[in-house]
Amino acid sequence: MMAKIQKWGNSQGIRIPKQLLAIASIKEDDEVELIAEYGKIIIRRARKKEKKYTIQELFADYKAEHTPEEEEWGPPVGREEW
Repeated sequence: MMAKIQKWGNSQGIRIPKQLLAIASIKEDDEVELIAEYGKIIIRRARKKEKKYTIQELFADYKAEHTPEEEEWGPPVGREEW
């Protein structure tokens, strides 16, 4: 399938046929990643970024009671300082 690069504002653009997008499982408003290699441009669907949770978010619904206890590790061995 052939297409033509055309001026689009201050950039250039290309229209991608709907059939081609369907084959690639890309739809309107999807984010894509553009990769330039010598003599070609690769367009692929962007990977979804996994949300990074804070410790507060992870334990927001935690209801159980927990009281931390100190462990006895025995006397120092070597040059540790307690």
